[in-house]
Amino acid sequence: MSTDSYPYAERRIEGAGELVFTFHGTGGNENQFTGFAANLLPHTTVISPRGDVSESGAARYFRRTGEGVYDMSDLARATDKMSGFIKAHIEALEPQRVIGLGYSNGANILASVMFRDPSLFNRAVLMHPLIPFEPEAGKGLDKLEILITAGRHDPICPAPLTEKLEAFFKAQGTKTDSLWHEGGHEIRDAEIEAVIGFLRS
Repeated sequence: MSTDSYPYAERRIEGAGELVFTFHGTGGNENQFTGFAANLLPHTTVISPRGDVSESGAARYFRRTGEGVYDMSDLARATDKMSGFIKAHIEALEPQRVIGLGYSNGANILASVMFRDPSLFNRAVLMHPLIPFEPEAGKGLDKLEILITAGRHDPICPAPLTEKLEAFFKAQGTKTDSLWHEGGHEIRDAEIEAVIGFLRS
């Protein structure tokens, strides 16, 4: 485990009780949500890793062989590596509460880490996640609070798969809320408002 496994942006607040990890979408970088989280939660430390996979120059957290077709062995690699990165920062900072926020590919790696080790997070926001496989139920998912946001007509993250993910979490006893808009893969104002309400509650 190393705090330097990924390049990352950080807004450090010494002695902060909360720690937020943000995860960018494909083609984004470590700055995509760092400022958003820092402004939303001004007394919270924010850490934002940059994906270590390049897809035609676009940063991602794990490889895929096509739209919605994941390289499952690389997803396993990335999940192990990201879990170690997160654990290392938690051990170094000893926060009282840990929050995750991810969009698209970032939501997918965040979800995969939570499937593997639910104890790392207390709350999480998954914006436009795509989980095209059957997750394994992890012990401790019932202690999580999750917000899922999505577009009804998202061509990248089809609504039925998002609904299936939501049902999976609820079946594990996870406190799960959702916000749907009538658009596609873009982040809309209603989502931002829902995220603000969820994180500030």
